[in-house]
Amino acid sequence: MGDERGRLLAQRRRPSRLSEQPERDLAELADEARALCAEAGLELSALRGVGVSAPGPLDPESGVLLHPPNLPGWREVPIRRLLGDRLGLPVQVENDANAAALAEWRFGAGRGFQHVAYLTMSTGVGAGLVLGGKLYAGNLGMAGEVGHAPVEWDGEPCACGRRGCLEAYVGGAAWTRRLARATPAGSRVAALAGAPERARPEHVVEAAREGDAFALSELARYNDYLARGLTALVLVLAPEVVILGTIPSAAGEALCLGPVRAQVLARVWPRLARELRIVPSGLGPQLPYLAGLCVAMESERSLP
Repeated sequence: MGDERGRLLAQRRRPSRLSEQPERDLAELADEARALCAEAGLELSALRGVGVSAPGPLDPESGVLLHPPNLPGWREVPIRRLLGDRLGLPVQVENDANAAALAEWRFGAGRGFQHVAYLTMSTGVGAGLVLGGKLYAGNLGMAGEVGHAPVEWDGEPCACGRRGCLEAYVGGAAWTRRLARATPAGSRVAALAGAPERARPEHVVEAAREGDAFALSELARYNDYLARGLTALVLVLAPEVVILGTIPSAAGEALCLGPVRAQVLARVWPRLARELRIVPSGLGPQLPYLAGLCVAMESERSLP
């Protein structure tokens, strides 16, 4: 909960714990909103609106979540109507990558730029685009699905049902599945995880900082595929700044951002390369909260 200056008045983080029953899960979220109001000393009616940042694909016009591959049981869910009925407030729903792009553009690493691409890179991969100082959603609100652009023909299977998508190589869920079958028992990654099958990307990052050979090879693979996706994005959209969230931000400059930047700059046209910045998220753990806030603010901005 916050104001138009990006000041957070109350916040709460909780595990997803989705029941695969969307109405029940949204009822719990409505209860959380009431609890946040009480924590901030505000009446629910004092709020001007509610912004929801959700994984796509979704229809922002109707506020319906369509069929996100990483949310089992959530198909054709009318989030705007269900939450609006429970809270009695206007509700705006936006793709999580778009919401994060708005937050970074207003308050974070994209501040002061007109052409910004933000990549969310946690469970899945998606891009939010602010072009010409405005959120760009494209036809059917489906612009920015860079995670499902192919980087290998007939490559690794993706949660979307296709093969060779960028998300199948650099998405957190896909990488975790790969690590469960590929992590050597004697590696530092396995030791940090407790067992090879429990290895996760954060274990790879930590082990790579210690010089573990397997971890370094995994990060090199990750960086290579990420650079392929970013090169296409930059050549198509010519952003001033590309902001990378989650895994690249956590891995940092030496292990990820530097190598990825070098590969991309070597493969795009020199004029684009001179003007391009590839940077980590500037908002850190506040990003999810500010993303929802910016969705609500964007809804107000679009009113006549």
